[in-house]
Amino acid sequence: MNSGDTRAFAAQLLVPVLNGKGSLSSLDADLASSVIKERDRGFVKALCFGVCRAHPRLEALAGQLLREPMKQRDTDVQALLLIGLYQILHMRVPAHAAVSETAGAARALGKPWATRVLNGCLRRFQRESVALQAKVDKAAPVALWHPDWLLLEFRDAWPDAWRAICEANNEAGPMTLRVNRRRVTRDTYLQRLESAGLAAVPCRFAEDGIQLETPCDVTQLPGFADGDVSVQDESAQLCADLLAPALADNAEKRVLDACSAPGGKTAHLLERFDVRLTALDVDASRLKRVSSTLQRLGLEATLHAGDASAPGADDAWWDGEPFDAILLDAPCSGTGVIRRHPDIKLARRHSDVAELAALQGRLLDTLWAKLAPGGILLYATCSVLPAENANQIETFLARTADAVADTPDDLDWGQPAGHGRQLFPQPAGQDGFFYARLRKNA
Repeated sequence: MNSGDTRAFAAQLLVPVLNGKGSLSSLDADLASSVIKERDRGFVKALCFGVCRAHPRLEALAGQLLREPMKQRDTDVQALLLIGLYQILHMRVPAHAAVSETAGAARALGKPWATRVLNGCLRRFQRESVALQAKVDKAAPVALWHPDWLLLEFRDAWPDAWRAICEANNEAGPMTLRVNRRRVTRDTYLQRLESAGLAAVPCRFAEDGIQLETPCDVTQLPGFADGDVSVQDESAQLCADLLAPALADNAEKRVLDACSAPGGKTAHLLERFDVRLTALDVDASRLKRVSSTLQRLGLEATLHAGDASAPGADDAWWDGEPFDAILLDAPCSGTGVIRRHPDIKLARRHSDVAELAALQGRLLDTLWAKLAPGGILLYATCSVLPAENANQIETFLARTADAVADTPDDLDWGQPAGHGRQLFPQPAGQDGFFYARLRKNA
């Protein structure tokens, strides 16, 4: 398969994303089932992620280069233009190859007429690059690579940090590991990484976390297949620390992970504590990932497919016995993990935030009824928007008489946010996350 076809394949993967009708969530599976050679899959992935990450700016530049917008039936050609611009601006592909191979890829799409269009646009961009970039960068959403509505949300919520949030979102996040303390200590595993030629450092806040200097395939990680280590961001690992006061006595307490897929937090709790854990998720197919994760790590939990927001007779998965602790890693906008899921910039709409906040409220109300008196509910999102975080918890506490805020105020990570704690994405550190710990009065 030639490089033009590789770019054409990337363009086809981007079509539903650019049209607002898809995401990159199945990218690895699509590549694995394709005819793309393994050595070329990283290139395709870099193109898809890169175009989504820089989309607002690439789209603005494309608008300067095209005489008129592409018709929707030619979104694949539009994708090729964005792919070409991304290579010229952000990849080590020689400029002449980025132009010729990208333009030639139109033939693989069955649209040879587009070869001339793409060639002309990309060559013009080479000639006028400085002027065109200066022109489009006058608009803040373009210069900061974020859609206008999201930029406004960040500015309103965090007037002192919004620009840093955007800049962190525009960089690829580091690869962070979580050692399985039932099998190995962090210090021992750091030595194993060093012996394998993989540079790494301990995470600053997460006790089980290790950050790699350079990302690698999981097959290169010592003991990965045996369950010695998992991939998980440092922010996500902090949930186990926040639940530790409720679970560390090893009394086999009943714990619910209410939105468990893909299973990282489920596994971490089982690695840390001797508990009876129920992993629930509304998507039965995603529960398969939880099952495979637990199997690799040698852990056990009770798995149920069900809707955690459904009250009464609709919660058939529940046996009626209250839980001592509940982890609600709620569905959210994902605005704290855009760097890992850059297609969020295209997939999310402003109206989604209110809809997600309403779902989060239903989940809190429904799950609170399943929490034992004296129990702990840990609310978490990978969002930086107050509507899903501090404001959500404030309104819940106002309507719930037996709920008390219990988030520690002496934590050395994040910053206070209402009754919770907010972390922002860091270029060489953790993802954006919010936590609020709530206690149910006896």
